[in-house]
Amino acid sequence: MQVFLNKQARTISTTMTVAELLLQEKFQAPFAVAINTNFIPKNMHATTTLHEGDQIEVISPVTGG
Repeated sequence: MQVFLNKQARTISTTMTVAELLLQEKFQAPFAVAINTNFIPKNMHATTTLHEGDQIEVISPVTGG
């Protein structure tokens, strides 16, 4: 199935969770995850299954001054 990760189309398995996608894409903490503009808490990454057409945003903090 197709989802969008940071606005880029990705083809993934139909049973993939947020945690599995983050591992596959090699994201490293810290980051926040939103699906279809809804924040997904870290403790729900392993149980949140992705669906066709989901818009996933992985946001890393930016430091500066």
